[in-house]
Amino acid sequence: MNAIANTLPTEQELLAASPDDYMSPEQLAFFRHRLEEEMRQLLDNAQETTSHLQENEATPDPSDRASVEEEHTLELRVRDRERKLLKKIEEAIARIDTGDYGWCEETGEPIGIGRLLARPTATLSLEAQERREKLKKMHGG
Repeated sequence: MNAIANTLPTEQELLAASPDDYMSPEQLAFFRHRLEEEMRQLLDNAQETTSHLQENEATPDPSDRASVEEEHTLELRVRDRERKLLKKIEEAIARIDTGDYGWCEETGEPIGIGRLLARPTATLSLEAQERREKLKKMHGG
């Protein structure tokens, strides 16, 4: 743990905080730190995948080759999902910088500490997210 993490509020302190403290500098610092840690982990994973794919030698056995190719395809699919998450993390950090983090982009209401702890990249309150998903289902999306 680095020194910054030791000065940040805990999850319990965030959940127990007064509604008046919502998205206080301490809370924003907590979420920035969490997002940056997640970004660092994703970038480390991507580097490992790149190294793993590069060091894998060709195998003459067709069934071994098929297994290796299937493994690579799965790894690349996971990395593609992580790349999309990385973009969401970058956008969330940008919202912290502009003062929009933690507020529903649809209603302007607080997203809520609990939801942000579960999904730090959330841009919608739970109610707005549920509405959006219901509309998508109704319109076959």
